[in-house]
Amino acid sequence: MTDGTAPATATPPRSTLVITAHAGDSVWRAGGAIALAASRGEKVTIACLTFGERGESAKAWREGKKLDEIKAIRREEAEKAAATLGADIVFFDAGDYPLLGTPELTDRLVAVYRAAQPDVVLTHPLEDPYNGDHPAAARMALDARVLAQAIGYPSEGQIIGAPPVFFFEPHQPEMCGFKPEVLLDITEVWQTKRKAMECLGAQQHLWDYYTDLAVRRGVQLKRNAGPNLGLAHKTMAEAYMRPYPQVTEVLD
Repeated sequence: MTDGTAPATATPPRSTLVITAHAGDSVWRAGGAIALAASRGEKVTIACLTFGERGESAKAWREGKKLDEIKAIRREEAEKAAATLGADIVFFDAGDYPLLGTPELTDRLVAVYRAAQPDVVLTHPLEDPYNGDHPAAARMALDARVLAQAIGYPSEGQIIGAPPVFFFEPHQPEMCGFKPEVLLDITEVWQTKRKAMECLGAQQHLWDYYTDLAVRRGVQLKRNAGPNLGLAHKTMAEAYMRPYPQVTEVLD
């Protein structure tokens, strides 16, 4: 017998969607955020638009590798890094240098949005004079977010709400209009991020760069967190910007 009440339905875990131009972008710029979310049991999906095979795989080209070989190398690296962070990864193989925004790619991203039902979205800023692939990915990410909300847009899956978007830090922030508006403490998952970075052998020259950046952003985090909060002596952090207003009932 039952008491006539409907069975309780489990609340689905929070979901994070990360949309990146190249195989390594999500690791360098948002690996800490990904690892933190995964450590809380949240679902994280990385939509990787290209393998970075032409513009971000110089080491492999110098070693005489062919295009298909380089794609396979970068795919394997990205899969290992995503698994290390605790994320799923979807590859679009859209071709880099240049990555060209198309209605077809945007439509594929709409399907990913509706499948992931994200509570938060991480992607590139809309400016980068050194790498046009990054703003192209960001533009498609934002366009697809809007389309995925439209009940009349012809795509599979349920429409989404309006998940907040965070732009992760570009390689040369001063040239990209980037301001560190949000500082995320990633100290507890730093070693996980570092291990994921070390999966990206094709870009080994960036391992120490992004380690040093995490230290600098950690210093900024401590300086902006107020006194006597018990933060770790060596706090590590990532920086983000918000293109849309924060919605809140409490200013904090």
